[in-house]
Amino acid sequence: MTSLLRGGAALVHSSARRRRSVAALGAVSAGLLVLSACDKPTPLATITVGSNSVNSEASCYNDGKELKPSQLQGCLKDTDVKSIKVDPDEKVRFGVDPEVAEKGWTLLMNGQPLTEASKKTYVVIPGSVFFNQQYGGGTNSTTVSLLEGGKGSTAKATGLWSFKLKKDA
Repeated sequence: MTSLLRGGAALVHSSARRRRSVAALGAVSAGLLVLSACDKPTPLATITVGSNSVNSEASCYNDGKELKPSQLQGCLKDTDVKSIKVDPDEKVRFGVDPEVAEKGWTLLMNGQPLTEASKKTYVVIPGSVFFNQQYGGGTNSTTVSLLEGGKGSTAKATGLWSFKLKKDA
């Protein structure tokens, strides 16, 4: 009888081990499925003024593929963007991920080019530029966008990041 109980216990123990293995395999499979459904985050763009920074993922991004002009126009009109206060006497630093710099990017102010295309990971612009009407700036706030794409007139826009600069008097 003792050997029968031991044999039964072994059978129960073996069955429990199989259930745990199947459960673990199911959990791993479910985790992989969830990860495969996740979108890869877009590269970040960052603006720094003094000791304050704000960063954002792209407003428009199609995994590095060319965006249609209608998509870009819609994104340029987006008002739900992050903002940062800018003292006109401060310098404003714009930074992009290296993969964005590799493609080249242009700084836009209120939808118009402010800089030439750059392949640097950051540029520095005086804060006063963004509130100077001569350059197309606003009096108290300005929308600034970073446009990812190549150099020249054949540039293909592949991403757009927008921010609101608010004058800090």
